[in-house]
Amino acid sequence: MHYASAVSVNRCWEKMTRYTNGPVSQYICRNSSNGLNWSNKLGLLLRNFNLKSKIGPHEGDCKEFFVGTEKVGIIRPDIWKELLHYSTIFQYDQAQNKVVLNPEWRTYDERSEKLDDLLRELRKKEIFSTLAGWRNECYDVSSKFGDVPVMKMERSATCLFGIKRCGVHVNGYVKNADGSKSVWIQKRACTKPTWPGKFDNLVSGGFSVGMTVLECVRKEAQEEASLTDTLLNSMIPAGVVSFMFEDERGIFPETIFVFDLEIPSDFIPINSDNEVESFHLLSIDELKRIIVTDDFKLTSSLIALDFLVRHGYLNCDEEPNYIKLLETLHTPLHYH
Repeated sequence: MHYASAVSVNRCWEKMTRYTNGPVSQYICRNSSNGLNWSNKLGLLLRNFNLKSKIGPHEGDCKEFFVGTEKVGIIRPDIWKELLHYSTIFQYDQAQNKVVLNPEWRTYDERSEKLDDLLRELRKKEIFSTLAGWRNECYDVSSKFGDVPVMKMERSATCLFGIKRCGVHVNGYVKNADGSKSVWIQKRACTKPTWPGKFDNLVSGGFSVGMTVLECVRKEAQEEASLTDTLLNSMIPAGVVSFMFEDERGIFPETIFVFDLEIPSDFIPINSDNEVESFHLLSIDELKRIIVTDDFKLTSSLIALDFLVRHGYLNCDEEPNYIKLLETLHTPLHYH
């Protein structure tokens, strides 16, 4: 078992025990005094998961992105405005309103290497903000999960092309003596290239080239929270959450493989890869309050909400956004 120092932190809700590998530096909640109830905040949160630009033939529309005959992504108009200057790499088929990667690049390796050369050039030119967060980590590119990938791409660049990405999350929870549940969450390190300092689910990570889903989730769980093999053997697959998210960097169609893990009450997670500042054990009410605030990583909030639905803490008789929530949690990502 892993143990860490525990300190009580006075918050604007009630007292909570905070477990951390370092000194306590700040309170964990923001002052939300805007008068909105929880359902109103949930409704606002769900509005973030809509594609802002439609796919179409006009200048202000998104373009479908093809590699060979495979439709693998969506390119936003502001991004296409920059990419169209590289006409030997991206060929625009006006009749079908689609962008096709150079068809003379016929193999996985050739496409991967030549596109990577361009992305590194674009990074040097500082054209796209997302490339400032270059990860030196690649994701496979395919039309849908399970298909043979047509190439691989630098992780930070995938949003430029609306490439579908996969990840893993673990909901770690504790069963209390009174029958209630508490849920472990983490606070991301301020050095993280994305969503620094935000609260997140206990374990989360991207699905990199060359890994299976189970290999990925075990690797992330051990690095982020020092979860042991014995504990992980009792991890339960809980399906997937799929959604479409868009911000200034680009378009993120994501599918998250979700796992539930009951954690013993005397186990305390400890980070080993310097990507987590601290861990927090929250009651269900505390979790509900924080996931609809700006303090929680927006895209991770859906996985926490899925947990609340599946464990009976949100239901159709009490939550007016229930149907909208379920639709958002399971957005179809197979491009038509």
